[in-house]
Amino acid sequence: MDSTIDIKYYLPHRAPMLMVDMILKMDDVTVETFFKIKSDNIFIQNNNFIEAGLIENAAQTCSAIVAKDYFVDENNKDKNNVDIIGFISSIKTLKILALPKVDNTITTFATLVSKFVTENYTLCTMHCKTFINDHLLLEGEINLFIQENSKSVI
Repeated sequence: MDSTIDIKYYLPHRAPMLMVDMILKMDDVTVETFFKIKSDNIFIQNNNFIEAGLIENAAQTCSAIVAKDYFVDENNKDKNNVDIIGFISSIKTLKILALPKVDNTITTFATLVSKFVTENYTLCTMHCKTFINDHLLLEGEINLFIQENSKSVI
């Protein structure tokens, strides 16, 4: 996928927890997103986008690759009324080097490291980096768990 994609087609998140504006690029192993930080964001403190916001932005960027399998079928057709749950199952490594400010636009890049899929859920490890222009803000590796709510893990 090469054109800008609305993140809402690939994640269940909605305001005020949606921390990605659009997907700039995505294929089966990489994704690039952008997010403009606004003053009314729930993760703003003293005009800074705090660590929890950066981590949530990275996690939502990462999950777009895995969640797309739940929202788009093998023929690239959108599935309707998909209800999924996803969360960070662990943070393997994380470095936060700087915090962006209100009105900054951040770009996050994520690469799939590994993916384990069962009938009921998906586990993956993702490597991610977040930038303002060429300035690195966050780098890390996280594990994500995603499943459809209609399916239960035994």
